Amino acid sequence: MAWTQQEVRELKEGRYMLIDEEPCRILSIQTSKPGKHGEAKARIDAVGLFDGSKRSVVFPVKHKVQVPMIGKRQAQVLSLTEVEVQLMDLETYETFSLPLDAEIRDQVKPGNEVQYLEAMGKRRITRA
Repeated sequence: MAWTQQEVRELKEGRYMLIDEEPCRILSIQTSKPGKHGEAKARIDAVGLFDGSKRSVVFPVKHKVQVPMIGKRQAQVLSLTEVEVQLMDLETYETFSLPLDAEIRDQVKPGNEVQYLEAMGKRRITRA
């Protein structure tokens, strides 16, 4: 999928943005008052969707940032191993493999449906 542009002042907590080419969910936004000759700045704290690392950036509020187009899709579990799961998308019938997270390993069974996120060419299972 692709991305769009938005100004920093239009962003809200819980939405998404790209930081270092990684899709991130915004945790908090703090804005400062403009100075005598400056402009207001915003400090954004976010966490990566796929790597889980925290990131912080500071931008002027009129600065344009990239916002990823994130797709939430459904898939059916075809097969399961200790480290990965093979899925079939329920709309396009495309089959693919994803690594299996430890926290959802007990909930995933062959034949069940799962929800996954797709952004910037990456995928991750979010709910089993």
